[in-house]
Amino acid sequence: MSRVGKNPVVIPAGVKVSRKDNIISVKGPKGELSLPIHHDVTVELTATEVTVTRSSNVKEHRALHGTTRANIQNMVLGVTQGFKKNLELVGVGYRAEIKSEKLFIALGFSHQLVFFPPTGITLTTGTPTTVSIEGIDKQLVGQVAAKIRSLRPPEPYKGKGVKYDTERIRRKAGKTAKS
Repeated sequence: MSRVGKNPVVIPAGVKVSRKDNIISVKGPKGELSLPIHHDVTVELTATEVTVTRSSNVKEHRALHGTTRANIQNMVLGVTQGFKKNLELVGVGYRAEIKSEKLFIALGFSHQLVFFPPTGITLTTGTPTTVSIEGIDKQLVGQVAAKIRSLRPPEPYKGKGVKYDTERIRRKAGKTAKS
């Protein structure tokens, strides 16, 4: 039995979970999310919890079992609390600002980069060198953060680039002069 999949997902007050055909919908105070369910996984709804079971013990079904349960748990957390990722811009002249729902980033290129956030994502800049990504869909928040980070990933010599606030950059020693 899957260690993750066997645990039920507790539905907090103010959250409504419904199923229509093979689509699970979760509605809460922050918004609504839906997820298509694979036909080899069954989802049982009660008033206070969601239970996920699988049809057989095949490797693919075991993987689907835990993944489906984790996705439903993330949907419940998203519509109640939301998710947030923070990025830091490290480098001289690296800065970010929000203008009319667009993120303008200066990352040492000859021009500013413009990032258009997808619907459901809120970008904020507390200081010119930090960017916060917030939303109710955990996968989308992580994908947007990774996309912004990929514009200039941190390099190991000076540590310049866009990094997560919790990320530690392994630094390398540069070239040394001959003595």
